[in-house]
Amino acid sequence: MLSFLPAPILGIVSMLLFVIHTIVFFTTMLPFILLKVIIPHATIRHYLTRAVMFLGTAWIDGNSFIQKLTVKVKWDVQGLEGFSPKSSYLVISNHRSWTDIFVLQHIFNHRIPFLKFFLKKELMWVPVLGVAWWALDYPFMKRYSRQFVEKHPELKGKDMETTRKFCAKFKKSPVTVLNFLEGTRFNYEKHEKQNSPYHHLLLPKAGGIAIVLASMGEYLTSIVDVTIVYPENKPPMPFWDFLKGQIPTIAVRIRKLDIPKEFLGQNYEEDEASRKRFQEWINGLWREKDQTIENVFKEYNVKR
Repeated sequence: MLSFLPAPILGIVSMLLFVIHTIVFFTTMLPFILLKVIIPHATIRHYLTRAVMFLGTAWIDGNSFIQKLTVKVKWDVQGLEGFSPKSSYLVISNHRSWTDIFVLQHIFNHRIPFLKFFLKKELMWVPVLGVAWWALDYPFMKRYSRQFVEKHPELKGKDMETTRKFCAKFKKSPVTVLNFLEGTRFNYEKHEKQNSPYHHLLLPKAGGIAIVLASMGEYLTSIVDVTIVYPENKPPMPFWDFLKGQIPTIAVRIRKLDIPKEFLGQNYEEDEASRKRFQEWINGLWREKDQTIENVFKEYNVKR
């Protein structure tokens, strides 16, 4: 363990190890990525993606090992039983920090299929990782503001169209689709600006997972509702804090939910009644999640 190092030095060492590890694994992925660029055949490209995902799983194992080597963390995880890598899941989670992605990959690796989550299109240009995400078939979404769409109505529904396209691709083999419903990381400034009715959460955005359920809900085994809490830290929490060993406890509460059959095949965009029922259902989940976060804070004698 290197956690005895002073925080700034530990952060630099941790970052270097993660970067070197990522570059090494990207190098092993590169031949498969290049073949995927060159070969247009859909079936071959599918198996090339599977090869990259196999290497991606090993990369996550390496990241977990680096964390154990460098950062001392108390993992408080409940509800991680009864999953299978041969089943397909929709994972929904709150979003507190970029550390959330590491947390989800760490706890679910080998237990469920490789996590796929929707990314902002701008992230495609992140060095090394952008190309790897493309090769892993991560969906890249172009986000438009409401004002921009009003000026360019031809762009309305483009993000939903992208969601449907990738859902069709996800049906080919077991998959886990991850969605951070808040759409952005929580902080108190955003919370106040939204006038959120929840104490510990931003407003959920239901459209993305509504399309996932409508497009491929019958292929999913269950919805996995994940609540991530860093009880001893206040947001915002940059990933740098994690690298420095300044996130001592990570609490995760997991529960499996049945797929609501009433929402399968529904037209969320056009059917106002269906859209209202779905939003009410999501709001109910969010109220329960808000209470779960409150319960974790009480367990750790923390007031927020």
